Amino acid sequence: MGRPSKASRPSAAAPVVILVRPQLGENIGMAARAMLNCGLGELRLVAPRDEWPNVRAERAASGADEVLKGARVFDDVASAVADLHRIYATSARSRELTQRIAPPREAAEDMARAVKAKQRVGLMFGPERAGLENDDLAHADTVITIPLNPAFSSLNLAQAVLLVAYEWSQAVGEIAPTRLVTNEAVIASKAEVEEFVQRLEAELDEAGFFKVPEKRPRMMQNIRALFSRAEATDQEIRTLHGIVSELIGKRRRKTQR
Repeated sequence: MGRPSKASRPSAAAPVVILVRPQLGENIGMAARAMLNCGLGELRLVAPRDEWPNVRAERAASGADEVLKGARVFDDVASAVADLHRIYATSARSRELTQRIAPPREAAEDMARAVKAKQRVGLMFGPERAGLENDDLAHADTVITIPLNPAFSSLNLAQAVLLVAYEWSQAVGEIAPTRLVTNEAVIASKAEVEEFVQRLEAELDEAGFFKVPEKRPRMMQNIRALFSRAEATDQEIRTLHGIVSELIGKRRRKTQR
């Protein structure tokens, strides 16, 4: 994927992303990129292992410079979350704490309700090697557990950020309906489709395709329904006519030998 030409400005009400003790600048940069992809713009770092600002983070951000430039560094989790109202922390491991646990989609819907109620929300992610510790999780209202392969549930930090941030974007955004992209082509009319189906039916009759007469009506119903729901373009119908013509010609040439 290439570098974006211009990023849209994230909403100030969007969740704050908090990376706790991140170890690699590259992961911070990729997390920033994932954030901006999903409309999140505020990044907080708790005790990053390497120096900050970090040139490796800048390289990995692929254009998400505004997120990195605005990133704030904190010494501990308590200070990083002090001005927020609700904290959602990600963890793949079971803990001794008694906490509310939710999958990403349900958590995102809960975040959207909190934001609508004028609450500031934070998304907290742990360090790459071991994730968040109990002392970190004690600051969270909800723990997000991503349902993955139980035998291998390891995610890269940026992957986890992208997955949760994407669910947030879907919870607050308008999801575009499924649509058929035809470019310059035009959807074939029902008359064009019916003309082809009738031609196909005639050729199937001539080829002896309907070996059981009693099944013929139902088989033709299925064939007609298939082409009716296919939303074929006029060019595709012409192509189908060409295929039938070629098969007819080949069969006739064989019979003439």
